[in-house]
Amino acid sequence: MEFLSKEMIYQKSPQELTALLYEAAIASLKQAIRFLENEQYIDANKKLQKVNDILHRLGAGLNYESGIIADQLDALYNYIAEQLIKVNMEKDAVLAKDMLAILEEIAGAWTTMLKNKPSTHRPVLRKQSNAYEKHVMVAGEEMNTVEMGK
Repeated sequence: MEFLSKEMIYQKSPQELTALLYEAAIASLKQAIRFLENEQYIDANKKLQKVNDILHRLGAGLNYESGIIADQLDALYNYIAEQLIKVNMEKDAVLAKDMLAILEEIAGAWTTMLKNKPSTHRPVLRKQSNAYEKHVMVAGEEMNTVEMGK
């Protein structure tokens, strides 16, 4: 995952932030699996907790007005989170790999959606700036003159 500054994060659309969360969850789960396989259980525990935290954030960000897909994603996030608790308790790298496969599938679908559908975040900003430009004060001979935007 690339290094992101606060400014770069603020410029991302909600869809792009979701993709970053998936990427972070997958990276942390892969690390947790390596730690489990090497019997580094404290480090695995930290990574599994991080993945569960990300899943919680993904669930909190769902728009339930969008229909049944939000309910299904919520159920899936909860299922993965429950299974990761089980992974953590039983130190089960095989179950962790199964949950990784599910996360990678969701992330792949999300990435495909992002590539095929333009972001709704940027056009809104353009529309807002155009509305602003219509009522900009222009310094000229008369300071009370308002120039209508192009």
